[in-house]
This record gives sequence, structure tokens and C-alpha cells, in this order.
Amino acid sequence: MIPHIRRAAAFCLLLFVALLVNAVRIQVFEAPGLDDNPANRRATVTRFSQPRGNILVGGRAVTGSKDTGQQLRYERTYAQGPLYASVTGYASQTYGTTLIENAEEEVLSGTDPMLAPLPFWNDITRSRQPGGEVATTIRASVQRAAYDGLAGRRGAVAAIDPSSGRILALVSSPSYDPALLSGTGPGAAAAWSRLNGERAQPMLNRAIRQTYPPGSAFKIVTAAAALESRTVTDADAPTGIAEPYVLPGTTTTLPNETTGCDRASLAYAIRWSCNTVLAGLGVKVGLAGMVETAEKFGFNDSGLRIPSGVAASRFDTTMRDDELALSSIGQLDTSATPLQMAMVASAVAAGGDLRHPYLVDRTMTADGDIVSRTGDRAYERPMSPATAQQLRQMMIDSVTDGTGASAAIEGATVGGKTGTAQHGVGNSGTPYAWFIAWAQADDALRPAVAVAVVVEDTAAGRPDISGGGDAAPIARAVMEKALED
Repeated sequence: MIPHIRRAAAFCLLLFVALLVNAVRIQVFEAPGLDDNPANRRATVTRFSQPRGNILVGGRAVTGSKDTGQQLRYERTYAQGPLYASVTGYASQTYGTTLIENAEEEVLSGTDPMLAPLPFWNDITRSRQPGGEVATTIRASVQRAAYDGLAGRRGAVAAIDPSSGRILALVSSPSYDPALLSGTGPGAAAAWSRLNGERAQPMLNRAIRQTYPPGSAFKIVTAAAALESRTVTDADAPTGIAEPYVLPGTTTTLPNETTGCDRASLAYAIRWSCNTVLAGLGVKVGLAGMVETAEKFGFNDSGLRIPSGVAASRFDTTMRDDELALSSIGQLDTSATPLQMAMVASAVAAGGDLRHPYLVDRTMTADGDIVSRTGDRAYERPMSPATAQQLRQMMIDSVTDGTGASAAIEGATVGGKTGTAQHGVGNSGTPYAWFIAWAQADDALRPAVAVAVVVEDTAAGRPDISGGGDAAPIARAVMEKALED
């Protein structure tokens, strides 16, 4: 009898060990795969089992959570959703997350290990902390001015503090209410279908995810390249570039939309936006010099994050001289996001020092303890202080006595550059109106803001008048609010 008992006990022990081994296999080695399995709803249920942390603008929450009483208990809510959609993105129980809701997912959902009171606390307790908070760099008054200025027209605004890189406004228009997508019911599905089917693409973030031909606004980059390469040593001296200008290797002449451009100086060409002068200077600088300068401003950078990813602005690295001439005035395949063009204005305003743009100031626990803080940091130095000073004066002249006059602000120094970008087959599309600018209060030591505005559906007249007439007033309103504090 005793040998049988011993064999049975040994067999039971073997089964117990096998159960332990299997439990370890499942809980340690297969757990990640099971957690990520689409058929496993426990992760989704857990994710929405507590309120999501808030996104803050000026210390005030622009998001919230509501208890639905359903299996997916807490649903995201948005205060002034359309105003901040291009900043927050959406957090949907059906369609996932975008923008800050996505980039700061771990903090907002409470799964970031830095929110825990002790290292590995969440792993040991198999729990998570209350959702943390994300404080943005956005200034509510500046954001509102940009949003109201676009007034539902297709376009975008990006505004930056040149001294730090803090993003003060980021608006894409037309916008949408992220709350429409928060739930799982038929209402969310219908909203998703409708928003994705709209021709105006309200869910496209035009400020950071859409690139446009920058047109004459890009001439600031070309002017910087000409001065840095010593192609131009005296901005007020005639350049010798004749009008009409024939594109190299072709019989095609490049038109101007203003007078006085024949052999005009660089300063005059920026003030009145002479195509021929800037196209000719781009060719004289050469492809290598133009690419180097453009990339120092941020073009061709596919890794820029703010923390959401930003579409790469493009300046081709392989071109013939005729293509280089057109690219040097922001046409052909040259393209830029509004944020990129705000970076161009920012570098000029800050004396040639370009700071890395950022949208999140700090993250915090639910109790307000700081988890992380975004420090300002250098992005690049596209030009010397001497070159920046010359470009500052040219942009000032463009506002005081040039195409950007409608951006002038009493009590402040404003520098700007208009632009109209042709597009479509045979340039048949309605031109995009651009305006890039910066503003500094007369009693301030440094500029308060650099801004870029693009309006897609402008009723444009001649090139550059549209930038001055459609985009510049929006930029002025944004700068006025930025100058108030």
C-alpha cells in the first residue's frame, strides 16, 4: 500500500510542478502576446476603467472624462473641442488616439512608471496610477485669435516664442469636435464616416501634417543663403540679375508681379517680392548651398516631434538649375508645413538662433507633482547674427513700406513676408496665401512671437497681395494677443 501512496504522491507532485511551469509560461512569457491579442478585451476594459488625465491650456483643463456606466466606463470629453482639436487630438474607445492624446498616452492613462510612488510599483501590484496631467505651451488668447481669424476657411496658423521654441498657437481649419469620436456607439461611427468623407478634411492637422508650396515666403531662406554664402555682400547694392530672367537651360522667362525688379538689390527684392532676383540668387548660391541653408532651418527633417510627429518639409537635394531657380522662390517641389515656416520667421527674429519647437511644457501626477519638464533647446543656427539682422530689417521694411503693410501693429516692431503659392496643373488651382512674421514690443528686449499663416481658399488677386490681404491680418491678430503679456 505504501509504495502505491508514494507513487501517487510523486505523480501529484509532478502534476503540481507542471501546473506551476505552465502558469509561469503564460504569465511571464506569453503575457505580452495575450495582452496585445485583439480578442482580449480585458486590456481595453481596464484602460477605460478610470478617468483619463487632463490636458491643460494656461492651467485650465480642456479635456475631461464622464462616467457612462458601461463596460468601457469612462469616456473622453472636450471643452471647446474644435478650438483645441489640432492640439489635443482625440482619444476614442473605437478609433484610438492622435496628437497629444497619443504622444502622452502613458501619462494620461496612468500607465507611465514615473507616476508610481516607487520603482516597479505597477509591475509588482499589477495596478496603475490615476491618470496624470499634461500642461501645454499654448496660450488661450493667442489660440483663439488664430482660430477666429481663419473663421472656418481652410488653412492653418502656427505661432512660436522665438526665444524658447514654445508653441503659443497651433490651429488647423476647418476643425471638428473630438468628443464626437469618444464613444463606441453608432453616433461615433456615423461621425467618423462623415468627418472622413468631408472634402474639407477637418481631421487633417494642416499646421503640422500638411505641407504646402511656401511661395514667396520661402524667399527669406534664399536670402539667408545668399548672404551666408557671400553671394550677396551688400544687401542694398544692385544684384545684376536682369529682368526678364530666363530659367537656365530653357527659353522660359520668369515673371514678376511688381515693378522695379530689373537688377534690383536684395533688400528691394524682399520688400516687393521680386521673383527674378531671388530665383537668380538661388542659382548663384548653388544647389549645395541652398540645401545646406534650407536644412538648417528644418527642411528635410523627418524626425521632428513636438512631441507629435511633424510632416517633413521638403527642399529637393537633386535638381537642375532651372528647377533650382523655381525652388528658390518656393515653387516646384518645395513644400513646407506652417510650423516650418514659423520656424523660419523665428530664426530671423531670434538673431539667427533657432530653438526646437515644443508643445508640452510639463507632465504631472494627478496631485500636481511634476513628472517631467520640457526644457528649451537649440535646434540649429541657420545663419549668423549679422545675416539675421539684415533679414530682420528687410522684413521690417516689407511691413512699413512693402507688401506686408496690413500686419503693422502700433507700439511694436513687426517684420513680415507675404507669399502666394501657385499649385495645381498648370498653376490652375486657387493660390495659397502665406504670411510669415514676427513681432517685438517697442519696450521689450526680445521678440514675443513668430507666426506663419496659410489660407488655402483665398480669393487671391495678384501674387503676394493675397498674402498681405488674406493671411497678414490673421497674423496681426495673433501677434497682438502674443504682445499683450
